[in-house]
Amino acid sequence: MSNTAMRVEHINPFISAVLTTFRTMLGWELRRGKPVVKRVRTADHQVSGVIGLSGKAVGTVVLSFSEQVALKAASALLLEDLHEINTEVLDAVGELTNMVAGAAKAQLEEYQLSVSLPNVVTGHQHMVHFPSTVTPISIPFETEHGPFTLEVALAPQEELVRNN
Repeated sequence: MSNTAMRVEHINPFISAVLTTFRTMLGWELRRGKPVVKRVRTADHQVSGVIGLSGKAVGTVVLSFSEQVALKAASALLLEDLHEINTEVLDAVGELTNMVAGAAKAQLEEYQLSVSLPNVVTGHQHMVHFPSTVTPISIPFETEHGPFTLEVALAPQEELVRNN
């Protein structure tokens, strides 16, 4: 079984969705790093929101936050000062991931995507499972509070059938 490479037209809606969501919901301006092919299955940071995508394309989108960024993002979203990873912070990370996936979905209408409920995973070096048929791309972002990473693996169904 061969892996399908991510295409730029599949990644750009997610990058755009991250920039818009963080600007609108948190008031944050982000600095984007260079996209890289993700070779390891462990998350880059301690708190990750994970959403599956299905339809005429399949994939996964992950927002992986450092603990500090997760706390600051949840604090900004909930308008309260949070100091520890708790259910409110995990819910906020899931909601941000859901907003990003939903905004990207709107830009990928031709794939008639369905977005799963967000799942939030915590801990150092936690594993994130992407579809085995797609090589994920990781895009680092820097905020004034620290780093987070967007990871996307998405492939149209016809490419998956053709490559297998």
